[in-house]
Amino acid sequence: MYKIFFLLLFFISQTVWANLVDSTQIKLGKELFETNCASCHSFIQDGIGPQLSGISQIVNNEWITKFIKNPQTVIDQKDARALAQFKKFKTVMPAFDYLEEAEIKSLLAFIGTKAATKPILVDENLPEILDPIPQKIPLSDLVIKMELFTKIPYSSETKLHTRIVKMDVHPNTKESYILDLNGKLYQLKDKQPIEYFNIAQYMPNFINIPGLATGFGSYAFHPDFMKNGLFYTAHSEKTGSAKADFDYSDSIKVALQWVVSEWKTDDPKAVPFVGKSRELFRVNMVNQIHGVQEIAFNPNARPNSADYGLLYIGVGEGGAPEARYPALAHDKAKIWGTVLRIDPKGRNSKNGKYGIPPSNPFAKNKNYLGEIYAMGFRNPHRFSWTKGGKFLVSNIGQRQIESVNLSVAGSDFGWPLREGTFMLNPKGSINKVYALPADDKKYNFSYPVIQLDHDESNAIAGGFEYQGNDLPELKGKYVFNSILDGRLFYANEADLVNGKQAEVKEWKVSFNGNIVKFNDLTSSVRADMRLGKDAKGQLYIFTKPDGNVYKLVK
Repeated sequence: MYKIFFLLLFFISQTVWANLVDSTQIKLGKELFETNCASCHSFIQDGIGPQLSGISQIVNNEWITKFIKNPQTVIDQKDARALAQFKKFKTVMPAFDYLEEAEIKSLLAFIGTKAATKPILVDENLPEILDPIPQKIPLSDLVIKMELFTKIPYSSETKLHTRIVKMDVHPNTKESYILDLNGKLYQLKDKQPIEYFNIAQYMPNFINIPGLATGFGSYAFHPDFMKNGLFYTAHSEKTGSAKADFDYSDSIKVALQWVVSEWKTDDPKAVPFVGKSRELFRVNMVNQIHGVQEIAFNPNARPNSADYGLLYIGVGEGGAPEARYPALAHDKAKIWGTVLRIDPKGRNSKNGKYGIPPSNPFAKNKNYLGEIYAMGFRNPHRFSWTKGGKFLVSNIGQRQIESVNLSVAGSDFGWPLREGTFMLNPKGSINKVYALPADDKKYNFSYPVIQLDHDESNAIAGGFEYQGNDLPELKGKYVFNSILDGRLFYANEADLVNGKQAEVKEWKVSFNGNIVKFNDLTSSVRADMRLGKDAKGQLYIFTKPDGNVYKLVK
């Protein structure tokens, strides 16, 4: 009798332990998924990569494990499924070969809990446009020489050794600065990077995971920095670090928070920066993607002009439409998917920490968010001003269209009701585009001055009007690029007029006497390339995988 009792007790304890192990493993797998995968994948609909519900029933774990460890190897082996996914999504997932076997098993355990979702129904009366822009971008005969300018210190042991994303100019000293999303801002002095500011030393809740856009998103020196010592940053923090100024229903998860801060130093000449901060506002985000990746002052504004000292802030929609919350992304009363314009020295905002300029389009409407300057963006990744004052916002698209938008006060570019000059069904699959309706004009949407479909470009980086003197062949051109494959494009600045799309052409660069591709230079499938400029208007190209910074030269 006692033996039976102890055997039964042993069996029950083993079962409880097994369930405990399973739940612990699944919990760990969920954490790994949110850290490493959620930026590109969901269990609802396709994003940057395919939705993964039911994947365990379609493909065995051995295949999934092999693909997680090194997707490019599986593609190179001509695996049919891998090739089909590459053709569909036009990008390669980074390798996660640093994950331990136990971590991958936990990740697969969590993914295995997600049963296949029902297909998203779309209006069958809407014929899908499979190739939105069938015309190919012509290759010009323009080839510009470049030389290695400097190299940024590695901030990671993984394949993206740096996460350099923004290079801009100090408004007073005219020195160049370059930002690494992992947390550091460098001053470029005599071609050498000098650490100017490390945000992690000041912000204990700062996070730079899971990657992509998270981390130290952007920076901006006040135009009177040498007099007032004011400096501005945008960075991401873990969920619940503090109460958000911009929040949504408790039923919707918060993946992380983005924070815009003002910093004050007593010695504007000090290197590295030493000072104190105050928080301007904090935003909750549904997903890790599409955060606050750009802040800037209008470099053309002069003292006593209406725009002088006003801070422009690009706020992504945080992946809300992909998570099936499209209403968060297109609402004049909400912050997500907008470009804001605020007065850091004012105090008439709801939280009393900054000002809302009276010239903002919704400043006098109590039902709308007065901070909004323009809206209807998915991911207003970067922006710049032309010499003539055009405000250009590059918007990274979903599945079909990349765009550059000439923004004025009150512009609405329509996301997720529109992507470029095409219509979306936000209640269906936002990966499909349709022709604009016959009554489109009544909606008062604005449309891009430049657009490319994903046959040509995936993830637009944004760019600049060339304002230098060394390269006359670039005069009058707005140059930009695609992040993943590193292709370079231009359009004539004079053609950037609202109401039409400018003609785009591709151009090339040479290095050490040879025309080169950035994928080859970085030895990476993902070039992860960006553009920058210096005080003389000269252009630079820099790449995340190796931290190299190149200058375009005669």
